[in-house]
Amino acid sequence: MPAIDASETSRGMLLEHGQTARKTRSNPARTMFEGEMASLIAIQQTNTVRVPNPIKVIDLPGGGAAFAMEYLKMKSLSKYSSKLGEQVADLHLYNQKLGEKLKKEENRVGAGLFAGLTEPRYVDKFGFHTVTCCGYISQVNEWQSDWPTFFVRHRLQAQMDLIERDYGDREARELWTQLKPKIPEMFCDLEIIPALIHGDLWAGNVAEDDSGPILFDPACFYGHSEFELAISMMFGGFSSSFFSAYHNKIPKAPGFEKRNKLYQLFNFINHWNHFGTQYRRSTLNVMRKLVK
Repeated sequence: MPAIDASETSRGMLLEHGQTARKTRSNPARTMFEGEMASLIAIQQTNTVRVPNPIKVIDLPGGGAAFAMEYLKMKSLSKYSSKLGEQVADLHLYNQKLGEKLKKEENRVGAGLFAGLTEPRYVDKFGFHTVTCCGYISQVNEWQSDWPTFFVRHRLQAQMDLIERDYGDREARELWTQLKPKIPEMFCDLEIIPALIHGDLWAGNVAEDDSGPILFDPACFYGHSEFELAISMMFGGFSSSFFSAYHNKIPKAPGFEKRNKLYQLFNFINHWNHFGTQYRRSTLNVMRKLVK
């Protein structure tokens, strides 16, 4: 998310040591870095898009932790914008293709005997096996059988609970009370297959080198692929070629625009919780539009 990238001083420090990069941070560094390491491994196992190779999370003697990973000489995304769109779509489709493969092979004798030893298994629920952080806020990723339940409980409600705790904003509370029961309606007649998503795909977390595009600083979970695009569309940095290449592989489903506003709402609330009331107006404006 903007202004809280791990390479910046607000979250940590990125140092070059030969072919190794290292991030350091004080609490809650271990939770943050372990979630990031698990996320990098999950993306890496799909062989769809390049990420830095994670090495180890280390406790520091004076407190806090460090995260060692492969050093990549990265530059701003430009030449490979379209390629990244294709690869992000491939990442989102990876679990679905695993499921299709499983269905084809399930009647074969001995099928699946060694499945999952060297690649991810098909995931039929929404969540992730560990806590991740978006900015410095920890995100619970407990598995849920349906997407609206996961998204409302572990993303929107979790963020609104922080708003209530820190601000006690009456208008936000009233709008949320109106919006919450309407959310399941936005997913009627929509089949959502859990997709492994980066989780914080803003322009500060994408790059390229001479060989192609790179993703970093993920906060992964299995969710609705559309969630990924909301923050990408909010703060710029992605060319039209990125979105065209993505939607060539994953076309927009009916109701996309309204759901995109819902997913952007999460990011506005998250920014309010990180940066203060400068994001209150944007948050409430989106909520008003969604309750109409």
